[in-house]
Amino acid sequence: MNKFLTAACAAFISVASQASALDVVIHYIHQEVEQLPTLSNLDPIPDDLGAQGAQLALEDNTTTGRFLGQNYSLDITIVPVGGDFNQAVSEALTKTDLIVLDAPADHIIGAADLEKSSAALLFNVSAPDIALRSEDCRANLLHTLPSRPMQTDALMQFFVKRRWSDIALIEGTQPEDQAYAAAVLASARKFGMSIDARKTWAFDADMRRNAAQEVPLFTQDLGDYDVLVVADEANDFARYIPFNTWHPRPVAGADGLTAKAWDRVVEQWGAAQLQSRFEEQSGRAMLPRDYAAWAAVRSIGEAVTRTQAGDAQSLRDFLLSDQFELAGFKGRPLTYRSWNGQLRQPITLAHRGALVASAPLEGFLHQRSELDTLGLDKPESACSQFD
Repeated sequence: MNKFLTAACAAFISVASQASALDVVIHYIHQEVEQLPTLSNLDPIPDDLGAQGAQLALEDNTTTGRFLGQNYSLDITIVPVGGDFNQAVSEALTKTDLIVLDAPADHIIGAADLEKSSAALLFNVSAPDIALRSEDCRANLLHTLPSRPMQTDALMQFFVKRRWSDIALIEGTQPEDQAYAAAVLASARKFGMSIDARKTWAFDADMRRNAAQEVPLFTQDLGDYDVLVVADEANDFARYIPFNTWHPRPVAGADGLTAKAWDRVVEQWGAAQLQSRFEEQSGRAMLPRDYAAWAAVRSIGEAVTRTQAGDAQSLRDFLLSDQFELAGFKGRPLTYRSWNGQLRQPITLAHRGALVASAPLEGFLHQRSELDTLGLDKPESACSQFD
């Protein structure tokens, strides 16, 4: 009799578990773009950038979900250069309303504006553009990659702590370089700093051979300054600036002291375990876009666990609420800004060999969260879609 009851109970639990199982399908869509040629090939862009982070987060979600009757799956679509990104998004929306977008800003806006996307929950894991968090924000779009102002605000906080108040700026000619330079200028004003010397890098010489001759001459007329910021998002010429300037000064921005969502040198707060798991899975170090994709998929998993719901609207409401927190291996819980969908997070300040600091730095206070000292605060954002 006892054996019969035990078997019957086990069968009942199994049936009940199957009846209450929740299937969560997430679709990751990557738009390939033409990469500009750079002087150095020392830091190639991995073919699986971003997708590996999403895959690792899927494993994390599955580990928890198997005990709660939650089944997670991840579909990945690669759109070739010139391919129809909106068509790929539309096809994905026939299967799920949870989409992770790895694409330039204009593609992300186009995807968010699709009629089918209106009831979906989209995550931006690749575009740092300020407009996506301001005048071009969309109510169905959240952001796990830090914005450019979050990065440049982190640098300025470090400069303030070091009393480096006189800043020089070198910027490249690409649109991304100009956008980063604009963020640097805005952050300098925000923290009461001045940028009195500014030049545009438009050389086509081979800096691998000529840096020791060209860079000192180029930087000589910048005058004296405390720190030199280089706006070069592809790190094409920036790598040749340190130790070649006319004045021996620290370099920051694209090289030297960098501000990132993530770096291989982060080891505190349990990050070493995340780093090792990622390296075992992918055979390389975790990069910022990998981390952003990981955070997006983990945000979905955490929200599903807490709400026991799998629809986009329920998950969005919870993610933007005061109840949501994500353990992101950064020393403090991560949350979403309710006014523009940006994930609050510390910014790693590091050079190529070690962690220097984690922003926000001590002494920078905010009435809501110290993390809101980085990037667009509510009064600064022109986003009206989250009201």
